[in-house]
Order: sequence, then structure tokens, then C-alpha cells
Amino acid sequence: MAVKTRREGRIIRHKRIRKKIFGTSERPRLAFYRSLNALYAQLINDETGETILSSSTIDKGYVEKFGKRSGKSIQDAVNLGKHLAEKAKERGVVNIVFDRGGFLYHGKVKAFADSLRENGLNF
Repeated sequence: MAVKTRREGRIIRHKRIRKKIFGTSERPRLAFYRSLNALYAQLINDETGETILSSSTIDKGYVEKFGKRSGKSIQDAVNLGKHLAEKAKERGVVNIVFDRGGFLYHGKVKAFADSLRENGLNF
């Protein structure tokens, strides 16, 4: 059966990716999602099924630090990566598994991942 929409194609890609990656307490999975208006990311321990920490471009801490509530630009993705890396280091998380959520690895996704690497997370 052919893919009908872009969203369905992304979901198919995401399921294919999720078969291969798994987050643990030592290396949690960083799940990334981008909507039309915001960017979201969370660190997940798949062994226990709990979220270790989360961040988005509409969180109160992000808005206080960067001064705007948006996720439409590549600079917002870079800022979110910096913000999430700082929060992860405070919790003692340095090694992660990156889950791009079925989105293609370019643009905001690539800028977010590069920002995480520059700010000290390994994946």
C-alpha cells in the first residue's frame, strides 16, 4: 500500500528507527519532535518507561533564557540543543541515543544534533 501523506511517511520511518534503538539508564534515548510552531525533546529510559527530562521551545525556562517562544528557525533548534545539554549535564547524563523521530536528518534536526554535540553530549 502506498504512503498517502507526509505524516504517514514520517510515522513509518519512525517505527523503522525505533526497532533499532533503545534507551537505558546509562544511555537514555533522546526523542526529538518538531511541530509547525515548536520543537520538543525528551530523554527517555526505555527500560522503565519513564522520561528523565524534557525541554521544548515553549517551556518557561527556555523562554526566560532565550527571550522568545518559538521553534520556527534553525537558531531555535541550536538554542534548544544548548538548553537541553545543560539540563542533561546537571542530571549527570553525557551519553545518549538520538531518535530523530522519523524526520530527515537536515535543517532543524541536524542543527539540534550538532548543538548537542558542541555542548558535550555524546551519541
